[in-house]
Amino acid sequence: MRTSTRFLLATLLVLPLGVTVVHAQTALSLGQATTTAVGDVSTSSNYHVYVFTRGGTRYIQINDASGAVRGAFAVTAYKAVGLPVGSDASRLATPDEPLPPPAVTTGETVYTDGSTHVFVAPQPNGTMQINLLIGDCKDPSECSTHGP
Repeated sequence: MRTSTRFLLATLLVLPLGVTVVHAQTALSLGQATTTAVGDVSTSSNYHVYVFTRGGTRYIQINDASGAVRGAFAVTAYKAVGLPVGSDASRLATPDEPLPPPAVTTGETVYTDGSTHVFVAPQPNGTMQINLLIGDCKDPSECSTHGP
């Protein structure tokens, strides 16, 4: 057996549950307060955003300033969905999974890469509605929400 294959197998055997190997030496930890896969790419000092790609799917995780996971998205060429990760997992809106407009629609863009934008709208009850927007959007609070 080649040395790199042995290393990869040994790494898989000693990793804790919930950790996935991307490369033999780089682990990612979706759902954790910090991730070892990539650095913080947030456009806001109030949030931490971690983005990584695996198997053609881009994962975007949003943490608050204290590091608590608020939500995460999976984006492919065909669909964008909220993942069941974080304290605001039930308040993740995408063009494919819209939500009614939240009570408060003001907030800030915490991530943008030119075609994908993540907008966070803190609510009076301490929760956050997190909108993932694809394409050119002029009003983030409206682009991935629909009225009742």
